[in-house]
Amino acid sequence: MAVESFIPLSESKITIEKPVKAKPKIEELTTIEKPGNIQEQEEPEKTKKQKNRVEKPKAMAKEEKSEKTIKDIILIVTEKPQAALKIASALSDTARKYSENNVPFYELERNGKRIVVASAVGHLFNLTYVKGQTGWPIFNLEWVPSYESKSAGFTKNYYMLLKKLGRRAKEVIISTDYDNEGELIGWNVLRFIIGEKTAKRMKYSTLTKPELEKSYENPMQTLDWGQAYAGETRHKIDWLYGINLSRALMSAIKLAGSFKILSIGRVQGPTLKIIVDLDKEIENFKSQPYWQIFAIVDKTELKHVKDIFDKKELKEFENIKKGVAETTEKEEHYEPPHPFDLTTLQRESYAHLKLSPSRTLQVAQSLYLDGIISYPRTSSQKIPKEIEPKKIIEKLSKQFKETKIATRVNPVEGEKSDPAHPSIFPTGEFKNLQDDEEKLYNLIVKRFLACFSPNAEGIAKRIQLISENNKKFTANGLTITEKGWTQVYPTTFEEKQIPTIQGQVDIDKIRFEEKETQPPKRYTPASLITLLEKKNLGTKATRSAIVDTLFDRGYLDGKSIQATSLGIKLIEALEKYSPIIIDENLTRDVEEKTEELLNMKSGWDKKEEETVFQVKRLITDISKEFKVNEKAIGIQILAGVQDGREQQKEQNTLMPCAKCNIGNLQIRFSKKSRRSFVGCSNYPQCAAVYSLPPNAMIKKTDKKSERNLPILIALRKGKRPWEFEFDPNWKPDPNYKKDKEESQEQSKENIK
Repeated sequence: MAVESFIPLSESKITIEKPVKAKPKIEELTTIEKPGNIQEQEEPEKTKKQKNRVEKPKAMAKEEKSEKTIKDIILIVTEKPQAALKIASALSDTARKYSENNVPFYELERNGKRIVVASAVGHLFNLTYVKGQTGWPIFNLEWVPSYESKSAGFTKNYYMLLKKLGRRAKEVIISTDYDNEGELIGWNVLRFIIGEKTAKRMKYSTLTKPELEKSYENPMQTLDWGQAYAGETRHKIDWLYGINLSRALMSAIKLAGSFKILSIGRVQGPTLKIIVDLDKEIENFKSQPYWQIFAIVDKTELKHVKDIFDKKELKEFENIKKGVAETTEKEEHYEPPHPFDLTTLQRESYAHLKLSPSRTLQVAQSLYLDGIISYPRTSSQKIPKEIEPKKIIEKLSKQFKETKIATRVNPVEGEKSDPAHPSIFPTGEFKNLQDDEEKLYNLIVKRFLACFSPNAEGIAKRIQLISENNKKFTANGLTITEKGWTQVYPTTFEEKQIPTIQGQVDIDKIRFEEKETQPPKRYTPASLITLLEKKNLGTKATRSAIVDTLFDRGYLDGKSIQATSLGIKLIEALEKYSPIIIDENLTRDVEEKTEELLNMKSGWDKKEEETVFQVKRLITDISKEFKVNEKAIGIQILAGVQDGREQQKEQNTLMPCAKCNIGNLQIRFSKKSRRSFVGCSNYPQCAAVYSLPPNAMIKKTDKKSERNLPILIALRKGKRPWEFEFDPNWKPDPNYKKDKEESQEQSKENIK
């Protein structure tokens, strides 16, 4: 999981109190309330200043000598703070919330046992290379605490709290998300922070009270080692690919006399090649003329069954006057769509709500943590009886009138299954939602209800006409007689009424329509992740992130995905000199090897070692081939970098600079202030500068305002795009501040 998915918390200051004779008990200093309406109070610091120095995992076994700690708690470790609150609330109505260095944790009693629920905040450890290795390839790597990276410094307080609570734990229960990533997060906490080899494991698909209670009372006796080793193996492989191939690219461009931070990964390379191949197919596409032929009978138009590409063949249709028609009718039954797995949800969300795949996953994760849908990272299209779907439908009836239509006894299901989780479904619990969360939740509910709704029924009508010279024409019509599930889920059928035509008929007219063949359509984010799933590239949880990364690296651009000059030159260079790097079969083979770990009953460590060794050997072979052609690769990539810079300048140019009448005003980015602004290309001779909205990526659109000024767009993460006019002569309204102050004063008077 990416650091961006962590819950941001600010670090608190460490308060040093004067020494006292005895440390007060926690109950004496903490306000105790039920979760949900809690006054937080910091636990008192130790009386002596301590160094919060934490050894790296490789040295974790050497603990500093300390006084013997009483082991008096069962420690439940979750993946995120919100899950910790849900579990504590489910296991006890009187759970008490505490906070240490702004990190919450919960204490409760159940069946006479003292339980503490605490959380990680996503990954608390990252892989990095062992110091002392230079150049590439490098292979020695280790797990280190995430907080050693500045961007993840906030994770240190979570680390320290789990270490402290781990000393008190007589039993540990891992309760992270039940998938490869969650298992690895829990395993790393267990072995590197708490210092245990194994633990019990809670398994659940929803954060609802009944399921969490059942999961706690009936835990797995060990971690799911298949998932744990599969997660670690994938992390190691991806790290080895990423660090070595990225260093290779930067070394090549440096050898060509330039510098640019470049990266490529195990799945990124083949994915980019797929896009570049389509771009080239579109670029090389040559349209061909063709003709569609229609016969008109009694004001009804029938189409010839084949398109004609040879103009000479049109003569065969010119003198058609008669034919024999036959009309047939057939009852059609349209089953509801299958339940949502993650990829289908992302595709449908993009089609109906215009949400990108990564945004869909982000919102779905939020709904899951709120306890109102099941775990979203699933490949399953099944609705098991164990979730008691009829009870869920009954709960949903309070807010969704469509439940009246959901009368099917057994739901419609798809072919795919997932041993870890069922399909995505609503839990029947509710929360006030807005914007994207509300829209996505409603889509999930309606898809679930549609699976239990009757078929849509219709009558399909077809006219077939055979002309006197044996040319075949057809027309199709459809009448929906029962709407069924289409009343629940947003779907439309194209209904069309056609007459019944039988026997010998006169053909009133033959009509020719000339057209041209069209190039293939570009990928959308949704169609691309669907293709990656079919090709078994990446995982259900990472595919959308792979697409985002290619955009972030400057390899892709546009809503309809298109490779940039840099992306094209990179793939051309690798295709010519080191094609194995972008070979999707190789990537798929690695993916299949890690998946094998999930089905093994033992020997996971040996399988991991064997798989990682094969990857190291492969990277060694790649390095030999790459270094022979390193400069040539660098020169070709550099050409893409230079083209990209020129294109960027052109795309960012807004208008001539009125101040110097020499340069052009361009959108620029300040590394110092971390924000965009407009400056003159004639800098430093011209110092014209204009502010732009902060905390946003600013781009130029193709639009102009009524005053013929450029329209820019501000893109903010999680916010709707905002378009605005750029006017270099704009000045703040001097009356704005005065009017605002007067308005605020008037509001105060009204309140009085």
